[in-house]
Amino acid sequence: MFGFLFFVLTAHIAYGDVSYSFPEEMKRGSVIGNIAKDLGLDVNRLSFRKARVDAEGNRKRYCDINVNTGELTVAERIDREGLCGKKASCVLNQDFVLENPLELHRISLRVQDVNDNSPNFGKDEINLEIRESADKGKRFLLEANDADIGQNSIQSYAIQSNGYFLLSVQSNSLGEKYAELILNKEFDREREHEVTLILTAVDGGTPPRSGTVAIHVSVLDANDNAPVFSQTVYKVSLPENSPLDTVVVTVSATDADEGQNGEVTYEFSHVMENYKQLFYLDRKTGIISIKGPIDFEEEATLSLRIIAKDGSGLTSYSNVIISISDINDNSPILIVKSLNSPIPENALPGTEVGIINAQDRDSD
Repeated sequence: MFGFLFFVLTAHIAYGDVSYSFPEEMKRGSVIGNIAKDLGLDVNRLSFRKARVDAEGNRKRYCDINVNTGELTVAERIDREGLCGKKASCVLNQDFVLENPLELHRISLRVQDVNDNSPNFGKDEINLEIRESADKGKRFLLEANDADIGQNSIQSYAIQSNGYFLLSVQSNSLGEKYAELILNKEFDREREHEVTLILTAVDGGTPPRSGTVAIHVSVLDANDNAPVFSQTVYKVSLPENSPLDTVVVTVSATDADEGQNGEVTYEFSHVMENYKQLFYLDRKTGIISIKGPIDFEEEATLSLRIIAKDGSGLTSYSNVIISISDINDNSPILIVKSLNSPIPENALPGTEVGIINAQDRDSD
């Protein structure tokens, strides 16, 4: 998403890329690698050549250079989830600059995930309302969130032994695990009208982390129809920086039942907290509108999971996929990486004078 253009005022500047992989959350001062050794530089001349690490634009500088040893060290706390979210690859780009003569090297910092987040259901209790006439085999979606990725994300679910439900663990198209509670025995409300279970989600880290939630089941009198969305997936396109209160999409579900059993309301289901700061869902009309700043440079595609619930608690789900389109809302930034001043009058043509870096956060 970033465009880079380097204007070099002379012809003999040395370039080279170097890449390091290391785990997130390393302490400040921890050694990432020896960049002087990796680039074949003379350690004794690093101080004379004003060796330094520059960040792109006004971003943080996540590493430093020890000019005495040539070691690259951690300068700032690096939280992979905060920087890259659920992206499979998390790469931070920094520039290594030397003078006398001028050199510019691109440093790619590949931040590896560590298991520093536990599965989280977002609430202490999940309330399910199930009609007593629900058929055996009826499924109820249950899912937790884990900010970590890969093996450190959720790998399994478990539920305490009970006489009514089985648990099925499935994977979505992204490989993320979710659970379905399967009704294995029909309820008789006159005999039992409430059931409480404990559901546990476990990740695959070493050691593993877990999260739990209580599932409170209320048994309802028969309600024969659940709400049905007009679409299982709503796909919309939205320009970034759209005004507040702009209507993004209207989700709609209908229920064949009459009266209270046919009254449908809408709510978000396990939507990331930052998404709730961006969008407002009218629980009665299903209108989703903007309530926070939409920035293409932060995230280009957003997914909202919507629940439709009728008056007796039966639910159905739909997904809203929002593709954010880029607009030209960022100006180019010019940065003078290095400039030799003054220039002697007898400087020869071709003498290195400086490096200018131009950047623009917009795409294409």
